[in-house]
Amino acid sequence: MRIRATVAAVTGALALSALAVPAVQAADGGIDKTTAAERFGVSRSAMSTAAAAADELPVVSKVTINGGKDIVLGTTAAKKFTVSLTASHSAGIQDAYIDLWHGKDVDNIDGYLPPNEEVATCTAVNATTSTCKLTITAVPGSDLYMNSLAGTWHVTAAVLANDEVGSVYWNDYYGTHRVQRLSKLTANAAPEPVKKGKTITVTGKLTRANWETRKYAGYSTQPVKLQFRKKNSNTYTTVKTVKTNSKGDLKTTVKATVDGYFRWSYAGTSTTPAVNAAGDFVDVK
Repeated sequence: MRIRATVAAVTGALALSALAVPAVQAADGGIDKTTAAERFGVSRSAMSTAAAAADELPVVSKVTINGGKDIVLGTTAAKKFTVSLTASHSAGIQDAYIDLWHGKDVDNIDGYLPPNEEVATCTAVNATTSTCKLTITAVPGSDLYMNSLAGTWHVTAAVLANDEVGSVYWNDYYGTHRVQRLSKLTANAAPEPVKKGKTITVTGKLTRANWETRKYAGYSTQPVKLQFRKKNSNTYTTVKTVKTNSKGDLKTTVKATVDGYFRWSYAGTSTTPAVNAAGDFVDVK
């Protein structure tokens, strides 16, 4: 990691407190994250001195994580996604930093997703404003080593200005973003074909990634909608709602009326994305 012989100013007491945390494994087994000192070569004492002397600090106007979409991972495949921020300073922008972290606070972190690059790619919008991009790679079973990491993560946003003192904006609590366990859903309607007025049994299964076992497992006691669309229609309508059993299985019955497709539809939670099963066609005679 490169080191800059500069001083900097930082916004917020929360950001200043984070400077005391080194980016190494904590003695208590927790996870410590990158600080301004490690990213931009700025010591805590230098930042305190610069904070009083700085005429202005960089201003972050926008941060985008994964194009605004939730970060969803299955059991094995790594996911590489783009993060970016737009910031301004009268002297222009030199560098930027973004990470995602999970935990009670910066002193109690159990999940950490740092950027792949040591320097952001910053593109000037004008003389004072730039948009800077980085990438982050998340690996299930490694970075995401336990299922409790699914849900809401904190977002760190930081910027180094191009002025003489190298003013810094650093905020470990800039925003939040969701990291989720990939879900899958199946549907089967039988018998096929079926006589009009007879009973159709619709089954299915809702599963989601288990980052600890690296397998998919049934998601229990979840409300899932049974939906139907007629053969020549593009619109599904909800027939009823059924909860999954302890193994994630779904089963219900309906009366056959017209040709069409049955599917299960799950709305998702903060830890698990919404998913629709592929429609299963039933020919009604």
